[in-house]
Amino acid sequence: MKSSNRNFFFLACILCFLSLNSCDSDDDNNNTDNTAVVQRNVQDGTWRITEFIDSGTVETNDFAGYTFTFNSSGVLNANNGTNDYNGTWSVTRSNSNDDSQDDLDFNINFNLTNDFEDLNDDWDIVSQSATKIELIDVSGGNDGIDNLTFEKN
Repeated sequence: MKSSNRNFFFLACILCFLSLNSCDSDDDNNNTDNTAVVQRNVQDGTWRITEFIDSGTVETNDFAGYTFTFNSSGVLNANNGTNDYNGTWSVTRSNSNDDSQDDLDFNINFNLTNDFEDLNDDWDIVSQSATKIELIDVSGGNDGIDNLTFEKN
C-alpha cells in the first residue's frame, strides 16, 4: 500500500510540473502574438493624437494637425506640413516592478526639446485595436497620470 501511495504522489508531482510548464509557454506565445498585433496595427496607415493629458493638464492641441507614421524600421515620424520630426518607437515586454511581467510597453522617444519631448516614455497599453491605441503612464516623481491616445486617420 505504501508503494502505491508513493507512485500516486510521484505521478501527481509530474502532472503538476508539466501543467505549470505548459502555462508558461502559452503565456509567452500570447505575449509575442500581442506584440506583433500592436506593431502591425500601428504600422498600417497614419495616426493622429486625439488625447494627450500630462499630469491632469490637457495638452492635446500641442499636436493638432500632426500626422504620425510608425515605420517598420522603428522610426516614428510626425509631420504637420511645416514641421517634420523623427523619433523612435517600439513595443516591448514590460520590465517594471509596478505591473505584471506580461504587460507590454509602447515606447516613444523624440530627441527634441519641444512639446514632443513630453511624449517620451514607456507607455502602458490600456487598449488597442486596428484604429485606436490608448496609453497611460504613472509619472515617477509626482504620481501624476499621463494619458495618450492615437487614432487612425
